[in-house]
Amino acid sequence: MNMSRRAALAAPALFCTPYAATAQSNWPDKSWRVLVGGAPGGASDIFMRCLEPSLRESLSHGFWLDNRPGAGGMLAAEICAAAPPDGYNFLVNHIASNGIGPHLHRRAGFEPNRDLQGVARIATLANWMIVRPQRGFRTVQDLVAYARAHPREATFSSAGVGTSSHLSGVLFGQKMGIEVTHVPYRGTAPSMQAVLTGEVLFAIDNAPASAEQVRAGMLRALAVSPAQRWSQMPDVPTMQEAGVPDFDVSSWYGLAAPAATPRPIVDRLGQAVLRALADPAVIQRIREFGADPWPAGPDDYQAFMRAEEAKWGPIVRAAGVERS
Repeated sequence: MNMSRRAALAAPALFCTPYAATAQSNWPDKSWRVLVGGAPGGASDIFMRCLEPSLRESLSHGFWLDNRPGAGGMLAAEICAAAPPDGYNFLVNHIASNGIGPHLHRRAGFEPNRDLQGVARIATLANWMIVRPQRGFRTVQDLVAYARAHPREATFSSAGVGTSSHLSGVLFGQKMGIEVTHVPYRGTAPSMQAVLTGEVLFAIDNAPASAEQVRAGMLRALAVSPAQRWSQMPDVPTMQEAGVPDFDVSSWYGLAAPAATPRPIVDRLGQAVLRALADPAVIQRIREFGADPWPAGPDDYQAFMRAEEAKWGPIVRAAGVERS
């Protein structure tokens, strides 16, 4: 067992002392770190910036973001799980790290839904299929026809192996019976840039991250991935309406902490997040980015994450994605 994990397992004893109890009651007395498993500018960054003013007001101290892209968010998740459980280390976790990732990435001694505890669920958002307008595609079927005629060019980018953008591309290829080649990037922002520059044919990734480029005509959205249309752009059809059967994928995001983080600290931060998500100004900011607040406290969020892990197992196996 490495030293960092041994320290994390030994940490609960430290919090039984009177000093530790005082430290918990005074938490936070400085800025705290939030690990992000993607490159700067992605959806995780956006959500935390939406919450920041309200959290600073509630807790008297703010946070700083530590971007650690890699392995579809699993790298940041593992770093957080091994960090000191002192209330100053948290993680923006999501469908990739705690839903899909456990079925794709084998890390010795690390299980996301065992070694991390939920603090609060923040939001859910739609993915959508984006292409470069210069390609001339107006519909999903246009893209499918092109991919069949030019299989070597049927490439799609993602925010990393194991993300919803990765699995969405794989499932799209399976549903439509076409060969598609996955090109992983280190986050949503570079994945979108790959579509903009023509490095790949398409991506199915978070709508808020590319909404501005779509509105400006730099990118074209062919369809959204959930079963319902996105309220921000109701003219964009769903993938099912575009002829892709049984396609219903959306992303979710929340905050998690090392498993041994004292419950009073988890509860206090969780309550601060829920208060923020009830603030009309915060709700408006989140919706401006194309997402919807989806609040849940620590216990409900933990149960939700475990259910998501169970849900995605059969989908990953059916997709034939190899574990790393």
